[in-house]
Amino acid sequence: MPGDGTVRYYQENGKAKALDLETSEDEKRRTRGRSLRKKAMTASTKLTHSLKRRSSRRVADCRYAAISVNDVRDAKEEAAVNAFRQALVTKDLLPPRHDDYHTLLRFLKARKFDLHKTILMWSEMLYWRKENGVDSISQDFVYEEFEEVQRHYPHGYHGVDKGGRPVYIERIGKIEPHKLMSVTTVDRFLKYHVQGFEKAFSEKFPACSIAAKRHIDSTITILDAHGLNWMSFGKVAHDLVMRMQKIDGDNYPETLHQMYIVNAGSGFKLLWNTAKTFLDPRTTAKINVCASSSVLSFY
Repeated sequence: MPGDGTVRYYQENGKAKALDLETSEDEKRRTRGRSLRKKAMTASTKLTHSLKRRSSRRVADCRYAAISVNDVRDAKEEAAVNAFRQALVTKDLLPPRHDDYHTLLRFLKARKFDLHKTILMWSEMLYWRKENGVDSISQDFVYEEFEEVQRHYPHGYHGVDKGGRPVYIERIGKIEPHKLMSVTTVDRFLKYHVQGFEKAFSEKFPACSIAAKRHIDSTITILDAHGLNWMSFGKVAHDLVMRMQKIDGDNYPETLHQMYIVNAGSGFKLLWNTAKTFLDPRTTAKINVCASSSVLSFY
């Protein structure tokens, strides 16, 4: 179908001619990306002013309140969010930057709407942010080794899915753990990982919300396992992944919409069938293990 960036071949007088659409499509994506980023930053500025005028009796509609988006709420969820917010206000645990309906709802969902457990999770998140300087990490931290890291750990965002959510891709089969650790450190990589989340919330999610005209704060993740060798993956890489998952689960809950593990061999599937028995059913329901990438019709 036209405009999907692939190379098509047409037969004319018995000769094959290639029509390469990549250059024009790449330019369109870059132009669209620059436009969305500009709109997102404008919306962010408007949001800052709107928060100064926010009511103390109602939770902000969404983190991007200055953006015109469809925001359909469940009555029971809204009541739970209001109760959670009031409890945080009473305990002085609600900084203005986190006074957001969808942020509060994500934490409630992560603790299955148990108010006591959610308040504990929230307070631990605030402590973690303070201890690690997360509020200013987007400005303060410079990941100078980014290009070298990409060579040994290919990853990044690429487009959106049919619902407008950003698509994040990791080629885990291409990870070279020892080479990765020769150009960076675990602590610096984790800071880079956190910075990526902060930028997603300040830039990428607002831009996607503008484009989709609805609130978006979750991603589609694709892990390409082609070429993955568990023997070479190593303990360092395993520990790094575990620490990243803990950071995500504790401080950025419910931001994964769906995960697709593609090009998974029989060894991976066997391992997954064992591992998923130890995971929360809500999490495993979001993870799809596929033998090839041909099933990704959502993208």
